[in-house]
Amino acid sequence: MANDKLKLEDLLTGVQRTDDSDRIEYVAIIGGGVMGQGIAQTISAAGIDVLVVERDKEGLEKAKDSLKASMEREIARWAMTQSEMKSILSRIKWTFDKNEIPECDLIIEAVDENIELKKKIFCELDAIARPDTIFISNTSTLSLTKIADATKRKDKIIGMHFLNPVPKVALVELVKALETSDETVAKMKKFAAKIGKTAVEVYEYPGFVTTRAIVPLLNEAMYILLEGVAKAKDIDTAMCLGYHFQMGPLEMADSMGLDEVLAWMETLWQTLGEPRYRPCPILRKLVRERKLGKKTLEGFYVYDNEGKIIEKN
Repeated sequence: MANDKLKLEDLLTGVQRTDDSDRIEYVAIIGGGVMGQGIAQTISAAGIDVLVVERDKEGLEKAKDSLKASMEREIARWAMTQSEMKSILSRIKWTFDKNEIPECDLIIEAVDENIELKKKIFCELDAIARPDTIFISNTSTLSLTKIADATKRKDKIIGMHFLNPVPKVALVELVKALETSDETVAKMKKFAAKIGKTAVEVYEYPGFVTTRAIVPLLNEAMYILLEGVAKAKDIDTAMCLGYHFQMGPLEMADSMGLDEVLAWMETLWQTLGEPRYRPCPILRKLVRERKLGKKTLEGFYVYDNEGKIIEKN
Protein backbone atom coordinates (compact mmCIF):
# COMPACT_ATOMS: atom_id res chain seq x y z
CA MET A 1 0.00 0.00 0.00
CA ALA A 2 2.84 2.39 0.88
CA ASN A 3 4.51 1.76 -2.48
CA ASP A 4 1.23 2.38 -4.30
CA LYS A 5 0.86 5.67 -2.44
CA LEU A 6 4.36 6.74 -3.46
CA LYS A 7 3.66 5.94 -7.09
CA LEU A 8 0.41 7.92 -6.96
CA GLU A 9 2.27 10.89 -5.43
CA ASP A 10 4.84 10.71 -8.22
CA LEU A 11 2.11 10.80 -10.86
CA LEU A 12 0.34 13.72 -9.21
CA THR A 13 3.46 15.82 -8.63
CA GLY A 14 5.30 14.88 -11.80
CA VAL A 15 8.37 13.86 -9.80
CA GLN A 16 10.60 11.23 -11.39
CA ARG A 17 12.38 9.11 -8.83
CA THR A 18 15.73 7.67 -9.81
CA ASP A 19 16.76 4.11 -9.16
CA ASP A 20 18.87 3.84 -6.00
CA SER A 21 21.46 1.93 -8.03
CA ASP A 22 22.12 5.08 -10.08
CA ARG A 23 22.70 7.27 -7.06
CA ILE A 24 26.28 8.36 -6.45
CA GLU A 25 26.61 9.95 -3.03
CA TYR A 26 30.08 8.91 -1.90
CA VAL A 27 33.12 8.79 -4.21
CA ALA A 28 36.59 7.44 -3.43
CA ILE A 29 39.58 8.99 -5.18
CA ILE A 30 42.80 6.99 -5.14
CA GLY A 31 45.70 9.43 -5.29
CA GLY A 32 45.90 12.92 -3.83
CA GLY A 33 48.16 14.54 -6.41
CA VAL A 34 47.26 17.59 -8.48
CA MET A 35 44.65 15.71 -10.51
CA GLY A 36 43.23 13.89 -7.50
CA GLN A 37 42.85 17.18 -5.63
CA GLY A 38 41.14 18.83 -8.58
CA ILE A 39 38.74 15.92 -9.06
CA ALA A 40 37.95 15.91 -5.32
CA GLN A 41 37.20 19.64 -5.34
CA THR A 42 34.98 19.34 -8.42
CA ILE A 43 32.95 16.43 -7.08
CA SER A 44 32.57 17.98 -3.62
CA ALA A 45 31.44 21.28 -5.19
CA ALA A 46 28.59 19.30 -6.77
CA GLY A 47 27.40 18.29 -3.31
CA ILE A 48 28.84 14.76 -3.28
CA ASP A 49 30.90 13.37 -0.39
CA VAL A 50 34.49 12.44 -1.28
CA LEU A 51 37.06 10.11 0.23
CA VAL A 52 40.66 10.84 -0.85
CA VAL A 53 43.01 7.91 -0.29
CA GLU A 54 46.77 8.44 -0.21
CA ARG A 55 49.50 5.89 0.43
CA ASP A 56 50.88 7.43 3.64
CA LYS A 57 50.31 10.19 6.19
CA GLU A 58 52.98 12.44 4.69
CA GLY A 59 51.37 12.31 1.24
CA LEU A 60 47.96 12.88 2.78
CA GLU A 61 48.99 16.01 4.69
CA LYS A 62 50.76 17.37 1.63
CA ALA A 63 47.63 16.85 -0.50
CA LYS A 64 45.36 18.50 2.08
CA ASP A 65 47.62 21.52 2.42
CA SER A 66 48.04 21.83 -1.34
CA LEU A 67 44.30 21.80 -2.05
CA LYS A 68 43.58 24.33 0.67
CA ALA A 69 46.37 26.62 -0.59
CA SER A 70 45.03 26.35 -4.14
CA MET A 71 41.53 27.33 -3.02
CA GLU A 72 42.87 30.19 -0.90
CA ARG A 73 44.54 31.56 -4.04
CA GLU A 74 41.14 31.42 -5.73
CA ILE A 75 39.67 33.39 -2.83
CA ALA A 76 42.44 36.00 -3.20
CA ARG A 77 41.44 36.36 -6.87
CA TRP A 78 37.77 36.76 -5.91
CA ALA A 79 36.99 33.52 -7.78
CA MET A 80 35.71 31.76 -4.64
CA THR A 81 34.38 32.73 -1.21
CA GLN A 82 35.49 31.52 2.20
CA SER A 83 32.10 29.88 2.74
CA GLU A 84 32.39 28.01 -0.57
CA MET A 85 35.82 26.71 0.37
CA LYS A 86 34.59 25.67 3.81
CA SER A 87 31.61 23.86 2.28
CA ILE A 88 33.77 22.00 -0.26
CA LEU A 89 36.40 20.95 2.28
CA SER A 90 33.72 19.77 4.72
CA ARG A 91 32.64 17.09 2.23
CA ILE A 92 36.18 15.76 1.65
CA LYS A 93 37.54 13.10 3.97
CA TRP A 94 41.24 12.24 3.86
CA THR A 95 42.72 8.85 4.72
CA PHE A 96 45.50 6.37 4.00
CA ASP A 97 43.33 3.51 5.23
CA LYS A 98 41.49 1.55 2.51
CA ASN A 99 38.90 0.10 4.90
CA GLU A 100 36.32 2.77 4.07
CA ILE A 101 36.49 2.22 0.30
CA PRO A 102 33.77 -0.51 0.27
CA GLU A 103 31.26 2.14 1.43
CA CYS A 104 31.82 4.22 -1.71
CA ASP A 105 29.47 4.19 -4.70
CA LEU A 106 32.20 5.00 -7.22
CA ILE A 107 36.00 4.73 -7.25
CA ILE A 108 38.27 7.00 -9.28
CA GLU A 109 41.97 6.16 -9.68
CA ALA A 110 44.21 9.20 -10.22
CA VAL A 111 47.78 7.98 -9.73
CA ASP A 112 50.86 8.26 -11.96
CA GLU A 113 50.76 7.11 -15.62
CA ASN A 114 52.17 3.67 -14.86
CA ILE A 115 50.12 0.76 -16.15
CA GLU A 116 51.54 -1.79 -13.71
CA LEU A 117 50.76 0.49 -10.77
CA LYS A 118 47.22 1.06 -12.02
CA LYS A 119 46.64 -2.66 -12.58
CA LYS A 120 47.90 -3.41 -9.07
CA ILE A 121 45.54 -0.83 -7.57
CA PHE A 122 42.55 -2.08 -9.58
CA CYS A 123 43.28 -5.66 -8.53
CA GLU A 124 43.36 -4.63 -4.86
CA LEU A 125 40.17 -2.58 -5.21
CA ASP A 126 38.40 -5.43 -6.97
CA ALA A 127 38.85 -7.58 -3.88
CA ILE A 128 37.35 -5.08 -1.41
CA ALA A 129 34.80 -2.97 -3.32
CA ARG A 130 31.14 -3.88 -3.72
CA PRO A 131 30.46 -6.00 -6.84
CA ASP A 132 28.29 -3.27 -8.40
CA THR A 133 30.87 -0.48 -7.92
CA ILE A 134 32.18 1.14 -11.10
CA PHE A 135 35.94 1.76 -11.33
CA ILE A 136 37.22 4.82 -13.20
CA SER A 137 40.77 5.50 -14.34
CA ASN A 138 41.92 9.04 -15.05
CA THR A 139 44.59 7.77 -17.45
CA SER A 140 45.44 10.04 -20.37
CA THR A 141 47.33 7.55 -22.57
CA LEU A 142 47.10 3.99 -21.26
CA SER A 143 44.90 1.06 -22.34
CA LEU A 144 41.73 0.73 -20.25
CA THR A 145 41.27 -2.81 -21.56
CA LYS A 146 44.65 -3.88 -20.15
CA ILE A 147 43.87 -2.19 -16.84
CA ALA A 148 40.45 -3.91 -16.74
CA ASP A 149 42.17 -7.30 -17.18
CA ALA A 150 43.33 -6.99 -13.56
CA THR A 151 39.72 -7.18 -12.34
CA LYS A 152 36.70 -9.47 -12.44
CA ARG A 153 34.37 -6.60 -13.35
CA LYS A 154 35.50 -5.69 -16.85
CA ASP A 155 32.04 -4.38 -17.73
CA LYS A 156 32.35 -1.79 -14.94
CA ILE A 157 35.74 -0.36 -15.90
CA ILE A 158 35.78 2.97 -17.73
CA GLY A 159 38.11 5.91 -18.29
CA MET A 160 37.30 9.49 -17.41
CA HIS A 161 40.17 11.68 -18.54
CA PHE A 162 39.87 14.99 -16.69
CA LEU A 163 42.01 17.93 -17.80
CA ASN A 164 43.95 20.21 -15.48
CA PRO A 165 42.83 22.43 -13.79
CA VAL A 166 39.89 20.08 -13.23
CA PRO A 167 37.53 22.58 -11.53
CA LYS A 168 37.82 25.00 -14.46
CA VAL A 169 37.88 22.73 -17.53
CA ALA A 170 34.36 21.75 -18.58
CA LEU A 171 35.46 18.72 -20.61
CA VAL A 172 35.96 15.10 -19.64
CA GLU A 173 36.84 12.32 -22.08
CA LEU A 174 34.75 9.21 -21.48
CA VAL A 175 36.81 6.21 -22.59
CA LYS A 176 35.15 2.86 -23.11
CA ALA A 177 37.30 -0.26 -22.69
CA LEU A 178 36.68 -3.36 -24.81
CA GLU A 179 34.16 -4.89 -22.40
CA THR A 180 32.73 -1.75 -20.76
CA SER A 181 28.93 -2.09 -20.73
CA ASP A 182 26.53 0.45 -22.21
CA GLU A 183 24.94 0.69 -18.77
CA THR A 184 28.27 1.81 -17.27
CA VAL A 185 28.70 4.41 -20.00
CA ALA A 186 25.18 5.75 -19.43
CA LYS A 187 25.71 6.04 -15.67
CA MET A 188 29.01 7.87 -16.11
CA LYS A 189 27.46 10.31 -18.57
CA LYS A 190 24.90 11.21 -15.91
CA PHE A 191 27.65 11.51 -13.30
CA ALA A 192 29.72 13.77 -15.58
CA ALA A 193 26.73 16.05 -16.10
CA LYS A 194 26.05 16.13 -12.34
CA ILE A 195 29.56 17.41 -11.61
CA GLY A 196 29.31 20.02 -14.37
CA LYS A 197 31.33 18.31 -17.12
CA THR A 198 30.55 17.74 -20.77
CA ALA A 199 31.45 14.12 -21.56
CA VAL A 200 32.93 13.37 -24.97
CA GLU A 201 32.90 9.67 -25.86
CA VAL A 202 36.13 8.43 -27.40
CA TYR A 203 37.35 5.03 -28.52
CA GLU A 204 40.23 3.48 -26.65
CA TYR A 205 43.40 4.53 -28.43
CA PRO A 206 46.73 5.83 -27.10
CA GLY A 207 46.29 9.47 -26.14
CA PHE A 208 42.56 9.48 -26.91
CA VAL A 209 41.70 12.95 -28.37
CA THR A 210 43.08 15.72 -26.16
CA THR A 211 46.46 14.23 -25.20
CA ARG A 212 47.14 12.96 -28.69
CA ALA A 213 46.37 16.36 -30.21
CA ILE A 214 48.18 18.56 -27.67
CA VAL A 215 51.41 16.56 -27.24
CA PRO A 216 52.82 17.26 -30.75
CA LEU A 217 52.15 20.98 -30.26
CA LEU A 218 53.93 21.07 -26.91
CA ASN A 219 56.81 19.02 -28.30
CA GLU A 220 57.21 21.24 -31.36
CA ALA A 221 57.26 24.38 -29.20
CA MET A 222 60.05 22.78 -27.14
CA TYR A 223 62.05 21.99 -30.28
CA ILE A 224 61.60 25.60 -31.45
CA LEU A 225 63.08 26.72 -28.11
CA LEU A 226 65.88 24.14 -28.29
CA GLU A 227 66.85 25.22 -31.81
CA GLY A 228 67.07 28.87 -30.75
CA VAL A 229 64.38 30.09 -33.13
CA ALA A 230 62.75 32.17 -30.37
CA LYS A 231 62.75 32.60 -26.61
CA ALA A 232 60.14 30.89 -24.42
CA LYS A 233 58.26 34.16 -23.81
CA ASP A 234 58.09 34.96 -27.51
CA ILE A 235 56.98 31.43 -28.49
CA ASP A 236 54.12 31.60 -26.01
CA THR A 237 53.18 35.16 -26.96
CA ALA A 238 53.10 34.20 -30.64
CA MET A 239 50.72 31.29 -30.00
CA CYS A 240 48.49 33.27 -27.62
CA LEU A 241 48.09 36.27 -29.90
CA GLY A 242 48.28 34.41 -33.20
CA TYR A 243 45.86 31.60 -32.36
CA HIS A 244 43.89 32.94 -29.39
CA PHE A 245 45.42 30.51 -26.90
CA GLN A 246 44.69 31.43 -23.28
CA MET A 247 48.13 30.09 -22.36
CA GLY A 248 51.19 29.44 -24.52
CA PRO A 249 52.37 25.85 -25.06
CA LEU A 250 55.44 26.12 -22.82
CA GLU A 251 53.55 27.61 -19.89
CA MET A 252 50.82 25.05 -20.56
CA ALA A 253 53.36 22.25 -20.25
CA ASP A 254 54.60 23.78 -16.98
CA SER A 255 51.00 23.84 -15.71
CA MET A 256 50.45 20.20 -16.62
CA GLY A 257 53.66 19.09 -14.92
CA LEU A 258 56.70 18.35 -17.08
CA ASP A 259 57.09 14.85 -15.64
CA GLU A 260 53.49 14.09 -16.69
CA VAL A 261 54.04 15.53 -20.15
CA LEU A 262 57.20 13.45 -20.56
CA ALA A 263 55.31 10.31 -19.47
CA TRP A 264 52.60 10.99 -22.08
CA MET A 265 55.17 11.52 -24.81
CA GLU A 266 57.12 8.39 -23.93
CA THR A 267 53.96 6.26 -23.91
CA LEU A 268 52.81 7.61 -27.29
CA TRP A 269 56.32 7.34 -28.76
CA GLN A 270 56.69 3.73 -27.62
CA THR A 271 53.15 2.75 -28.57
CA LEU A 272 52.77 4.49 -31.93
CA GLY A 273 56.43 4.91 -32.93
CA GLU A 274 55.79 8.23 -34.67
CA PRO A 275 58.54 10.92 -34.53
CA ARG A 276 56.16 13.70 -33.55
CA TYR A 277 55.83 12.07 -30.12
CA ARG A 278 59.58 11.64 -29.49
CA PRO A 279 60.29 13.78 -26.39
CA CYS A 280 62.40 16.87 -26.96
CA PRO A 281 65.80 16.65 -25.18
CA ILE A 282 65.14 19.91 -23.34
CA LEU A 283 62.10 18.31 -21.69
CA ARG A 284 64.13 15.31 -20.55
CA LYS A 285 66.79 17.67 -19.16
CA LEU A 286 64.29 19.69 -17.12
CA VAL A 287 62.65 16.56 -15.69
CA ARG A 288 66.05 15.08 -14.84
CA GLU A 289 66.84 18.29 -12.93
CA ARG A 290 63.44 18.01 -11.14
CA LYS A 291 62.30 21.27 -12.68
CA LEU A 292 58.76 20.04 -13.25
CA GLY A 293 56.91 23.29 -13.87
CA LYS A 294 54.54 25.19 -11.60
CA LYS A 295 54.38 22.47 -8.96
CA THR A 296 58.13 22.86 -8.27
CA LEU A 297 58.08 26.59 -9.11
CA GLU A 298 60.48 26.12 -12.02
CA GLY A 299 60.26 24.64 -15.50
CA PHE A 300 60.41 26.58 -18.75
CA TYR A 301 59.71 29.59 -16.49
CA VAL A 302 60.26 30.43 -12.83
CA TYR A 303 57.10 30.97 -10.74
CA ASP A 304 56.11 32.54 -7.44
CA ASN A 305 54.00 30.70 -4.86
CA GLU A 306 50.81 31.77 -6.62
CA GLY A 307 51.90 30.25 -9.92
CA LYS A 308 52.70 33.55 -11.61
CA ILE A 309 55.75 33.87 -13.85
CA ILE A 310 58.44 35.95 -12.16
CA GLU A 311 61.39 35.26 -14.46
CA LYS A 312 61.64 34.29 -18.11
CA ASN A 313 64.25 31.80 -19.28
